[in-house]
Amino acid sequence: MTWFTKWAFVNKAAVLFMAVLFMGLGIFSYFKLPMEYLPSADRPEVSITIIGQGFDAQTMLTGATEPLEHALSIVKGKKEMFSTSADGFAKIEMTFDSGMNMKDAKANVQEAVNAITLPQGMSKPFVVQFNTSMRPIAQLSLTFKDGLTKENIALAQDRILPKFQQINGVSSAVLSGASESRVWIHPDKDKLAQAKVPLQALTGALKGQNMSAAIGEKSIDGKASEIKVIGNLTDLAAVGNLIIAPGIKLKDVAAVEAASNQESIMRVNGKDSLEIIVTKDASSNAVTIGKEIATTAEGIQKQYPNATAEIYNATSDKVVSSVNSMMREVLLGALFAAIVILLFLRNLRSTLITVFSIPLSLGLTLFLLSKSGVTLNLLTLGGVAVAVGRLVDDSIVVIENIFRRTQKAEFSKELIIDSVREVAKAITASTLTTVAVFLPIGLLEGTLQAFLLPFALTVTYALLSSLFVALTVVPLMSAWLLRNASLKPHREPGRLLHVLAWALNHKIIAIGLSLFLFIGSIVMYIALPKGAVSAEDDTSLSFGLTYSPETPATTFKEKAIEFEKFIMSQSEVKYVIMQLGNSEENAKSGQVVSSRNAQYSVLLKEGVNADHFREQINSYDADSDTGPKVTPVTLDLTGDNKQELAKAAAVVTAAVKAIEGVEDVSSNQDETKPGYAIVVDPALANPQETALTIRSLLNPTPIGSMVLDGRDTPVFLDGMIHPSTSTDLAGLQIMTRTGTAALSSIAKIEKTNGSSSFYQKNGQPYIRITAQVITDKMSDMNTEISTVIKDLKLPSSIAVVQGGAFIDQTGDFTDLYMNMLVSIGIVFLIMLITFKTFRAPIACILSLPFAAIGAVLAMMVTGTPFEMTSIFGIVMLIGIVVTNAIVLIDRVNQNEQNMNIREALLEAASSRMRPILMTAVATICAMLPLLFAKSEQGSLVSKGLAVVVIGGLSFATVFTLIMVPTFYEALHYMKARRERKQQADANMVAA
Repeated sequence: MTWFTKWAFVNKAAVLFMAVLFMGLGIFSYFKLPMEYLPSADRPEVSITIIGQGFDAQTMLTGATEPLEHALSIVKGKKEMFSTSADGFAKIEMTFDSGMNMKDAKANVQEAVNAITLPQGMSKPFVVQFNTSMRPIAQLSLTFKDGLTKENIALAQDRILPKFQQINGVSSAVLSGASESRVWIHPDKDKLAQAKVPLQALTGALKGQNMSAAIGEKSIDGKASEIKVIGNLTDLAAVGNLIIAPGIKLKDVAAVEAASNQESIMRVNGKDSLEIIVTKDASSNAVTIGKEIATTAEGIQKQYPNATAEIYNATSDKVVSSVNSMMREVLLGALFAAIVILLFLRNLRSTLITVFSIPLSLGLTLFLLSKSGVTLNLLTLGGVAVAVGRLVDDSIVVIENIFRRTQKAEFSKELIIDSVREVAKAITASTLTTVAVFLPIGLLEGTLQAFLLPFALTVTYALLSSLFVALTVVPLMSAWLLRNASLKPHREPGRLLHVLAWALNHKIIAIGLSLFLFIGSIVMYIALPKGAVSAEDDTSLSFGLTYSPETPATTFKEKAIEFEKFIMSQSEVKYVIMQLGNSEENAKSGQVVSSRNAQYSVLLKEGVNADHFREQINSYDADSDTGPKVTPVTLDLTGDNKQELAKAAAVVTAAVKAIEGVEDVSSNQDETKPGYAIVVDPALANPQETALTIRSLLNPTPIGSMVLDGRDTPVFLDGMIHPSTSTDLAGLQIMTRTGTAALSSIAKIEKTNGSSSFYQKNGQPYIRITAQVITDKMSDMNTEISTVIKDLKLPSSIAVVQGGAFIDQTGDFTDLYMNMLVSIGIVFLIMLITFKTFRAPIACILSLPFAAIGAVLAMMVTGTPFEMTSIFGIVMLIGIVVTNAIVLIDRVNQNEQNMNIREALLEAASSRMRPILMTAVATICAMLPLLFAKSEQGSLVSKGLAVVVIGGLSFATVFTLIMVPTFYEALHYMKARRERKQQADANMVAA
């Protein structure tokens, strides 16, 4: 690798220009790179939602869910399928194999869905495939001084929304919360009876009225003319004048009116509001688009004084905050690294040379990232923050060796090249081993790969760039700046050599102590709490308010607004966004909720106490929960017998509730709703015809559409009868084969109290029990719940499947553990190629257990739970720790050419202690800002990762200098013993 160094000395001007070019390309790439919060990643999930206003849960199940489940059962790559059927909506959630191409999966699902025809009145199925790019870049509230009038809603749809849709780089801008106009026909049962007109006559009132039909082509007045018949209903008067029976107009027996049907209610800070949700395309800069959105919002308020468009949530602001935060940590890391180098070398010029490698390496890294199609996001910035300490490692080893050699020989170009030659193989191998740790990430599949690959590419590019700079720019700068420098003499580390000599003379004790520590770390690891990566952001919280399904809609709305006022009264609150009900716009993004569920999104003021706010919300006298740092553990019970299933669910729920530490236990069968079962006597009436008649009498029925105010507007026939008591229901007059009869005379009416929702797993009924456990104790609680369930004596027909965040994370852990094994294999292969023997690589690999000991000890001392970021920190340690061992053993191999093994080991430890300590301390200090900084939501760079790297590297660095030489001599036991005997004999002869 010294070819690069020789080339640099021959082409000094080119190297100077190259350094300036790297800096320029880096600055240019930084401003050119698209900025976003998280990298684009497909989640292996597809959601199908259907809205059916006015349909009960049972009808949604039989009319929508079951036909769709049957069609979707043959979709390739499907793992599991869950469905929820409730009043007014149905939702099917499908999970797929991690290696599945999700665009193909969505296309297959869409094809299966298109083959199903749903009952009239239900929306078409909305198929959504989830991707992190679907995260809105901005959410705006749109309010009007005079409220949400029909004119204001039309203004929002026709004038305001297009302004956001036309912003360059915006993928979509959607308006939600707008009430839909409907035409209602309210039949008068007395007038119908007097006119002797059946209700069915009204259902066909619009049939054939709105149409355009081509009759054909005929020659008229000598010209070929096309003949069309066109029917248009454009006003309510025309509807009222429709003839429904001889001499009878629609207005004679029914009232016709236009009214809004606000399916979804949205309020912002207590005001009725519309919401505009803006997403960007994959290649655009979030910050630039965010500024354009803010400018557009300001322009709307100037152009339309009655309207107020306010951004209450902007991802672009979080991106800017995250970028600034990470860049601050990068600069602090670089500063700490510089201070470490200065303290060790005590020479300003050497420090400047080493630190100069950081901006050069980062510049080249940013350029390579821009050419790889990688965006600037939390993961790439995290990679930069992690790599800062490691960027100077190669330069430190080079400059330290030049520094040390100049103290013993005359300063010259040849001396510098020879100094680089001594360490070139070591720094190249150590850099490649660190890079090799991240290469297997490309073997991962699905979302995990999409998230980790940008991080891995950033670190890889940074390390390779730093190696290139260390072999070219650093030697050249050393020749310029160190020529007449006053260098402090290098002192031998006497204490280290004394400890090392003892360890070499007492290998069994030293190795036994190491083994004892490693076994102890395994025991501590088992005792460590295993946590989930918290998705919580203390500046924004989401929670819900739920009432029983039997609660009247008006009462529930009043309670929801009352809770909203309570939230707004809290001093920590900046924005409160409340949403009730479902709409097709929400369904298009896979968001549907119970009709008695209100969702609240709360944005807090900067610097407030979020825990105090949670306590206040949880103290409210309602079924609300902010979910403070808890993670769900789910238990899915399946079985053919519904009664046995319900009994088993009750037993499991009671057992889980009794476990200490479980915060809350709920079931998808907790909600029940009173109802009436009408059992028709088939001898007296046709059950199907009776059902259709009752539905038309009680529920709104869609009967067509018309053009109203230039918009296609649905027309509904309102229910003619609104029973308020069971007596009213029993007295309904039903047409039978023998004439009109009361419902109670042809059917038995039974009062029921059944489930308000139906849940199925892979087409079979199931009950899901959800236990909320503290995130930091997730592993222990999950194990205890599993033990309790195994001890229960449930019917053999009942199967219990445990799931939740822990099970999902366990799969990711398994992938990373496999990744770790592959990484170790690649690292070992690189060392085999470097040292051309098995013994030296084995001695280097044996430094890894000490990293594990230090990492576990650090987590135990700091109380940090073992989570995804922790295991990723261990993966990083594989490359970092082995680097120090390689630098040490490479020097040993060089010494063995003219020394025996014991002398070679002692000299290598003496000469390599300073660069090893410098690189380790520089990396540790660069990690300190990450240790104390607030972790960004969704970032791998967190306190957990910093604790693991700092603890593991600190412990491993000390033991590498002592135990790696001990292992090396133990692996060469016979040779070392023979050499010592020969040395002893030579000493005796000399004496």
